[in-house]
Amino acid sequence: MSESALPVLYSFRRCPYAMRARLALHVSGLAYEHREVVLKHKPAHMLALSPKGTVPVLWLRSAAGELVLEQSVDIMLWALRQQDPLGWLPGSDADMDEAMALITHNDGPFKRHLDRYKYPNRSGLESGQADRDAAADWLFSLNARLASQVYLAGGQWGLTDAAIAPFVRQYAHTDPSWFAAQPWDSLARWLAAFEGSALFEAIMLKHAPWQEGT
Repeated sequence: MSESALPVLYSFRRCPYAMRARLALHVSGLAYEHREVVLKHKPAHMLALSPKGTVPVLWLRSAAGELVLEQSVDIMLWALRQQDPLGWLPGSDADMDEAMALITHNDGPFKRHLDRYKYPNRSGLESGQADRDAAADWLFSLNARLASQVYLAGGQWGLTDAAIAPFVRQYAHTDPSWFAAQPWDSLARWLAAFEGSALFEAIMLKHAPWQEGT
């Protein structure tokens, strides 16, 4: 594949959706072009590909035509179905259903509470405490899962862990002292291992903002 035909990822370093996409692309070993986005000045090309204007966006080009993937989980699944050297994909339909159920809850109820906790003023709230506590209920269920197995995916890090960890990280960093004081030792160890990993370091490298026409 020529360089000009490489997959192109529009990304933003701190976005948890973009993080999960980069995690899967990195571990797959697939070559791609990274285009770092300044959210206040979104590239016209990205908006033409995906008018919703959020990252990540993966632009795929081949002799058969073009394909645009606008959802982070779709990007993860696409990358891992091309190459999955570490076995991140669930091994059975039942395991995949379980993984997707966890990811769906993360992206739905948990993310809604997380946004209201992190940015209460955007929702007209004086405090995000109620949403912090509502989100914590689910984190305690993850803690219980991690108390009985090393990773959310089971015996090894997998799709479920990579899809959820960036969001738990965002929650934890909203009030680090409060998070550290909670009795979810297994969850805290899991998150610390993720943040201290070579994988996390690799996908958090800083990129200069991409300029159209370059």
